Amino acid sequence: MELRQLEYFQAVSRLQNFTRAAEELHVAQPSITNSIQKLEEELGVLLFDRSQKKVSLTAEGKAFYARIEKILFDIRQSIHEMEDFRKLNKGTIKFAAPPMIGAYLFPDIFNLFKTAYPNLDLVVYEEGSLAARAMLEREELDLGMIILPECATMLNTVPITQEEIMLCLSPKHHLSTAKVVDFNQLQEEPFVLLKEEFFHRQLVLDECARHGFAPHIVFSSNQIETIKAMVASNVGVSFLMNMVVRNHPNLVGVSLAEPLSITIGLAWKKGKYLSKAAQAFSDFIVSYAKSPSFRGKGTKSE
Repeated sequence: MELRQLEYFQAVSRLQNFTRAAEELHVAQPSITNSIQKLEEELGVLLFDRSQKKVSLTAEGKAFYARIEKILFDIRQSIHEMEDFRKLNKGTIKFAAPPMIGAYLFPDIFNLFKTAYPNLDLVVYEEGSLAARAMLEREELDLGMIILPECATMLNTVPITQEEIMLCLSPKHHLSTAKVVDFNQLQEEPFVLLKEEFFHRQLVLDECARHGFAPHIVFSSNQIETIKAMVASNVGVSFLMNMVVRNHPNLVGVSLAEPLSITIGLAWKKGKYLSKAAQAFSDFIVSYAKSPSFRGKGTKSE
């Protein structure tokens, strides 16, 4: 049974005439006659009563027509829907970005993308890079803008920008006037860090281990604004991207003697099909990263 046969059957049923159906569908009448005959042979019933001038549906034909009407309607709707997806008039993108990246890079990207593609829906998850990476690997997301790991065997990645990790201090802190700080100077300092699902935390803990000490962590949060407020109150020191600390009235960013830097980029699961919508979003971010407005944020584009 072929879709064409069903369309021919529907037209003849509606018009009650093989010739008019052929004219409407722009095909030769024998093509329709032969297709209907084959359909009847396959089903083992007569669909049309051909004994009168106008063909009419048999009881079997009426039952078949009732089913076919819905099937053909759904097929046509599906074709229109796929056309909308192809033309980017419809689509949903599941996307994740860590709070620190999301707060300082994502608002402009989101607004500009929605202006360019108003019919596409962005479902945004605010997750740390480690949590977002796990979600990508489980195929719970289409894309993520994360801190890229040195090795990601399960992910495709595209570097977007690099950021220096600054020692983040209150202006009242005794190290706030230093030009640079050696990491060993921080052994006795209370640390205010992001929670376990954040790559930043692991980066700091690895650096502490490299310098032979375990940090005194007095507070952990998954909220950047909370971290900033705690540091501004001189509760402890933290480590945030340069873009977060730069020009902040209540925080001081000091470079480390051995600089720490991260690469921010797009990631998606290897082998996962990216929809037209997800591809459009990926291309948009890569293009935006090359624009003067993005570089004006002070990021170092790849």
